[in-house]
Amino acid sequence: MSLMKKITRRHRESIQWAGLNPDNWLIKKATEDELILYHKFVGRARKIPS
Repeated sequence: MSLMKKITRRHRESIQWAGLNPDNWLIKKATEDELILYHKFVGRARKIPS
């Protein structure tokens, strides 16, 4: 498993806009077009636009 990163303020706003709870997600990869998130408890990965 790769190193997960904490969420910045800009990422938090994008995650909330997608209808997710930012407290439950970590950043796996962040590009200009999308964020790849990893759920802290379930272990599910998800892509959202950034």
